[in-house]
Amino acid sequence: MQGSYGPEFRAELLDLMRWRRDVRRFRTDPVEAAVLDRCLRAFALAPSVGLSEPWRLIQVESEAARAAAIDNFECTNADALSVYDGDKAALYARLKLSGMREAPVHLAVFCDEDTVKGAGLGAGTMAETRAWSVVGAISLFWLAARSEGLGLGWVSILDPDRLSRDLAVPAGWRFIAYLCLGWPETTDDTPELEREGWEARAPALIMERR
Repeated sequence: MQGSYGPEFRAELLDLMRWRRDVRRFRTDPVEAAVLDRCLRAFALAPSVGLSEPWRLIQVESEAARAAAIDNFECTNADALSVYDGDKAALYARLKLSGMREAPVHLAVFCDEDTVKGAGLGAGTMAETRAWSVVGAISLFWLAARSEGLGLGWVSILDPDRLSRDLAVPAGWRFIAYLCLGWPETTDDTPELEREGWEARAPALIMERR
C-alpha cells in the first residue's frame, strides 16, 4: 500500500522499534550474503542532505583489520574505565560493551566530507548535516537488520583517527560508526544498560513549546 498504512502495520512498526536493541552478545553463526544485502538496501532508501548520499562503508573482514579494531577498542575502553571510580567503575568493568570478537559481520561506516554529489545543497550552511545523513541511514539499516532477526551493536568506544589510519581510508572520510552485526544470543525489549543498572530511560519525551 502506498502512502497509507493501517493500524496493524503501525503496531508492527512500533514493535520493531521496541525490539531494536544495541546488541553486544552474538552467536558466531555466519550471516548469509543475501540477508546482508537486503539489509544494506536501507542505505539507498535513506534521506540525505542535498541527495548527497555521503555514506561510505567498509566491510572489515581480514584477520589483521579486525585485530586492529579490537585492540583499538580494548585500549580505548581501558582509558574510558579510568574516568570512573567506586561503584560506577566496578559496574563499568562488568559491562559487555562490544561484541567484536563474536559478531560475524563488521562494518565501519564513514561520511565522505569531500563528496561533490548534491552540489553542497544544505551542507553549504550546515556541513554537519552530511554526517547526520549517515546516522539517519544507519538507523534505517538497524531496523532492517532487526526485521531479519539480526542484532546490531554500535561500538562507540574507539579512537576514530587510529581506526581511519588502520583502514587506510581517504583523508576526506569522517568516521561515524563501527557496527557489529549477527544473530543475537537472546532478544530483549529492554536495553542492556538499563537491565544492568547503568542508566534508565527517561519517563517522558522532553519537548518545549515556544
